[in-house]
Amino acid sequence: MPSPARLIFGFHSVLAKLRHDAGALREIHVDATRHDARLRDLRTHAEFAGIRLVAVPPARLEAMAPGARHQGVIALVDATQRHVSLDDVLDTLDEAAFLLVLDGVQDPHNLGACLRVADAVGAHAVIAPKDRAVGLTQTAVKVASGAAETVPYITVTNLARSLREMKERGIWVVGTDAQAPQDLYSARWPTACAWVLGAEGEGLRRLTRETCDQLVNIPMLGSVASLNVSVATGICLYEARRRIRDATAGRAG
Repeated sequence: MPSPARLIFGFHSVLAKLRHDAGALREIHVDATRHDARLRDLRTHAEFAGIRLVAVPPARLEAMAPGARHQGVIALVDATQRHVSLDDVLDTLDEAAFLLVLDGVQDPHNLGACLRVADAVGAHAVIAPKDRAVGLTQTAVKVASGAAETVPYITVTNLARSLREMKERGIWVVGTDAQAPQDLYSARWPTACAWVLGAEGEGLRRLTRETCDQLVNIPMLGSVASLNVSVATGICLYEARRRIRDATAGRAG
């Protein structure tokens, strides 16, 4: 009896699998109308790994994954093999890293919502500790509405160490803290960045906070003292994405 399969979408996720866990891939479906450099690179890796590449009409891809942001590539993957590391993702990037780090989020609804935000803004991965965090439960996957398949979700044993490894690779680590002296809109940070948000009600743990390169607060102008972590994630990541867009437009001009 064949093992269960699942779908992964998008160039980053599929290339990471090809380069680091090709044995989990069964076949890759690609948009038959695409003939650009990214697809040629994907085809080269697939042929080297001996993975079948199937060119199909765009409508077929939409039928396979309705509403998914698949970028013209969908892979069929062994569902029993889900592990991907941060290095797997970073090694496939041809642009500045854009990451979300969740420090101890324990509500599966919040995790699912954060994954949806990460997918919507084009984040390359979501990183979380193995302990004191909810993990990809069925509820989290359902709330994510497909984003659990499009955005790599990476669990790490030691979050502070992983943050230091990001910094060694030139990624600026920005944490959110209500007591931070700078607010989100006045602060400046590099394009390659990892945004760190804390658990519901507790915020960042001390060691996580101390490991960040920079701390910012989200301005609160009303009577409530804090925001839901998924709402805060949306505010921070969309502001970061806006600046990435502006920086890219500035270089193009």
